[in-house]
Amino acid sequence: MTAPNLVALVGSRICHDLISPIGAINNGLELMSLSGAGAGPEMSLIGESVGNASARIRFFRIAFGAAGDQMIGQTEVCAILRDLYEGGRLTVHWRPTTPQPRAAVRLAFLGLLCCETAMPYGGRLEIAQHQGDWSLTAQADRLNIDSGLWAMLSGAAVTDALLPAHVQFGLVPQIASEEGRKIIVQSDETRLTLTF
Repeated sequence: MTAPNLVALVGSRICHDLISPIGAINNGLELMSLSGAGAGPEMSLIGESVGNASARIRFFRIAFGAAGDQMIGQTEVCAILRDLYEGGRLTVHWRPTTPQPRAAVRLAFLGLLCCETAMPYGGRLEIAQHQGDWSLTAQADRLNIDSGLWAMLSGAAVTDALLPAHVQFGLVPQIASEEGRKIIVQSDETRLTLTF
C-alpha cells in the first residue's frame, strides 16, 4: 500500500469516527426540540454548529478520504455544498447532473479548497464537467492568489513548509497525476480557472 493511499484511509477513518457522535448530538437536539426544551438562542447556536461540523466532515470525507470506485450523485454533492456554504460569502454551483466517480468529485472538492483560498472576501465558484474534463471557475471582485501555492499545481515541488490549511495544494497534483489528468491554471484579477 502506498503512503498516499494510507493517508486517504486515515482521513476516511477520522471522518467516519467523528460523524457518528456529531449525528448523535444532532439527534439529541431534535429530541429536545420536540419536547419543548430546545428553544432559545443557545440551542440554535449549538444546532447551527453541529450542522456546520456535519457538513464539513461529509465534505472532508470525500476530499481527503479514500476514493474507491463509487459514484456520487448530484443530490448528495449539492446537499453537502449547500450545507457547507449556505449563508456564507462564497456561493458554489455544482453543474454536473449525472452521478460522477468519487475520484473525480474528490479532485473537484480539493480544487474547490484551493480556489477558496484565493477568495477571502467571497465570490462565486462554478464546478462543471464536460466529456470527462472538469473546470472550476472562481470569480470575485478581488482575488488573492498566492503564487507559491498555485505554482505547486503547475508542477513546482511541494515544499516542506506547506501549512495544514494548504495541504490541498500538495494533494491536487499528486491525485491528478494518479488519475492521468493534467492541471491547468489560468487567472486574472477577478477570475481564476482550474481545469483537469
